[in-house]
Amino acid sequence: MHATVLRRSLLSTAILLSFTTIPAFATNGLAPIGLGMEHRSLGGAATGYAANTSSIASNPASTSFVADGFDAGLEIFQPKRTAIFNGKAFGMPADVSYDGNGKQNFFIPEGSYKRSFKQFDFGVAVYGNGGMNTSYAKNPNFGTGKAGVDYQQLFVAPTLSYKLNENHSIGASANLVYHKFKAEGLHNFDNARFSANPGHVTNNGYDSSTGIGVSLGWYGKIAPNVSMGVAYRSKVNMGKLDQYSGLFANSGEFDVPAALSAGFAWQAAPNTLIVGDVQKIDYSLLAAIGNSSHKPVQFGGKDGPGFGWKDVTAIKLGVKQQVTPQMALMVGYNQGTNPVKSSDTTVNVLAPGVAEQHLTLGAEWQLTPKSSLIASFVHTFEGETKGDNTVPPPGPIPLDAYDLKMKQNAIGVSYSHQF
Repeated sequence: MHATVLRRSLLSTAILLSFTTIPAFATNGLAPIGLGMEHRSLGGAATGYAANTSSIASNPASTSFVADGFDAGLEIFQPKRTAIFNGKAFGMPADVSYDGNGKQNFFIPEGSYKRSFKQFDFGVAVYGNGGMNTSYAKNPNFGTGKAGVDYQQLFVAPTLSYKLNENHSIGASANLVYHKFKAEGLHNFDNARFSANPGHVTNNGYDSSTGIGVSLGWYGKIAPNVSMGVAYRSKVNMGKLDQYSGLFANSGEFDVPAALSAGFAWQAAPNTLIVGDVQKIDYSLLAAIGNSSHKPVQFGGKDGPGFGWKDVTAIKLGVKQQVTPQMALMVGYNQGTNPVKSSDTTVNVLAPGVAEQHLTLGAEWQLTPKSSLIASFVHTFEGETKGDNTVPPPGPIPLDAYDLKMKQNAIGVSYSHQF
């Protein structure tokens, strides 16, 4: 029986995987605020709250504390990204606004599964863990034709969890990561002055690579009404993007950053649950993302220029209120630091991940004793980084005369089923 269910689940995962080439988008830097519709409804808080099988994606140890079953969901994501060139600051007649919204609606699927086997618990989660898309019909002085990037990152995380006793568990996930990237309209940088490998900067279509990392977690019930969790995701060394070896540092290196999370869940009253997380994502430690765009070496070179991103620390808080036996309402807030520096706005016209504040809402409807429907809504308030508007020392990027803005909305629904 278990083997049959497992085979069906893995087949379903493979089908889901075939659809996850649709771009995923980002809010805490390149990362979503949370994984799973219930967790997103709660500001993204998940590390200390074992809600359903989608919790596996945030803390592998929670696998031992969720019911056997599966979750499947779909989110519609609508970002709006804008870059404004400050022409007046340099004596030009006017500022120029560039609309990066060539595509505005993105469909992001997710799925997860869990089954217990004696003392061990097995699970798998499939989800988009990061991405960025910009498409400027009017090229923002980077080259000819439309300009922008499309970056998509997919995680498949088979997971094993072990229950130490009835209150504590540890778990580990193997993170099988696939990502792909393309850039268009960057012709002004595709030459020997700016690039260590001309011809591998722009308009080469999609290039992709894979990598393997690990997540480790602990989950514990420290009181009858309080649980806590800690999870660490390792850096993933990805294969190089050879078609963009003249754009990303170290001849096309673009790795996935490490992240550390800690969280709690407090059943404050019989019908009131309060959850919270703190997460730190180490963008600054990756050359392609963290290195300053003003490094006096060529793009694609050894330890070459990057996007100049700082690390992101996100605070996630949420409340779930059971209003009837069949319905619960959720609200959350997510505050993440802005990774984009004022001194690096030119290159980040391609990746304006400047969002900071998020308001989340959600509802859960109990359909049967073992199935429910969960809906979530995320509103990302407009974030902005203003460029320095200065002429730095000679380097690959001559000016940071762009102001960057981004705001987002997302609505999603998932079906949760227990065996």
